Amino acid sequence: MKTLIIIPTYNEIENLRPLLETTFSYVPETDVLVIDDNSPDGTGALADQISQENARVHVMHRAGKLGLGTAYIAGFKYAIEHLYDAAFEMDADFSHDPRYLPAFLKAIENADLVIGSRYISGGGTPNWSLLRRFISGGGNIFARFMLNMPIHDCTAGFRCYRREVLEHIDLDSIQSQGYAFQVELAYRVLKHGFKVVETPIIFLDRRVGKSKMSRKIFLEGFTWVIRTRFGKDGSAHSTMYGPIKEVPSMLQK
Repeated sequence: MKTLIIIPTYNEIENLRPLLETTFSYVPETDVLVIDDNSPDGTGALADQISQENARVHVMHRAGKLGLGTAYIAGFKYAIEHLYDAAFEMDADFSHDPRYLPAFLKAIENADLVIGSRYISGGGTPNWSLLRRFISGGGNIFARFMLNMPIHDCTAGFRCYRREVLEHIDLDSIQSQGYAFQVELAYRVLKHGFKVVETPIIFLDRRVGKSKMSRKIFLEGFTWVIRTRFGKDGSAHSTMYGPIKEVPSMLQK
C-alpha cells in the first residue's frame, strides 16, 4: 500500500528531524509530506534540507499561518493527485507517537478511516490535567450525542484515510479548523457510508514547544456541532450509523 503521512508544521524545528527519524524507523516504506506555514524559526528550511537527504520526504511551503484544517486539505489533495492509497493526519510534536503507525496500516487494510482513539480500551491521556480531560472528553460526548456519531474519539487528529474516502467528501467545501475540522470529516465519512474503525493510542502532551490549542478553536468546534445539529435539513440528529469497530492495539500484550 502506497501511503503518505501529512505533517503540518509551524515552529517545530526542534521536533521535526527526530520525528521523521522515528517515523521511518517504524514505517520505512511510507512517504511524508511536511506542510510548513512559513515558520519563523526555520522549520521550512530544515524540511527542505531533510528532503534533499531523503527522497521520501516532500515539502509544501505556504505563505503564512493558514490553519491546520487548510493544511490537511492541501495534503489530502496532494495524496489524491499522486495516487497514494492512504493518507495520514499526524501532529509534528510527538503527541501522536509514530510507534502506532504499523497498527494503523494493518487496520486500514479492512477500513476506510482509522482513528487513533484516546477513549477506547487501551487508549488514554495519562499526563493531562483534570481540566483538559474534562474539556476533551466532554467535547467528544457532546459531539457524539448531538450528531449521533458512534465514534468514541471524534476530535482525534491521528488518522488514516483511504484515498477513495478523500475523493468523495468534497474537500473544497470544508471550512472548519481545529476540533471542528476533525468532527466534520468524521461526520462526512459516516454520512457517505464508509467504514470507520478505532485503534487505541496513548496521547501525550507535546515534548517541545508551546501548544497551539486556543479558546477560539474550542468554541469553533462547539458552534459547528450546534449548527450542524440544527441545520436547515435537520438530518444530523436522525441519521443512523452502524457500530464502529474497535481494533485492539498491536502494542497490547
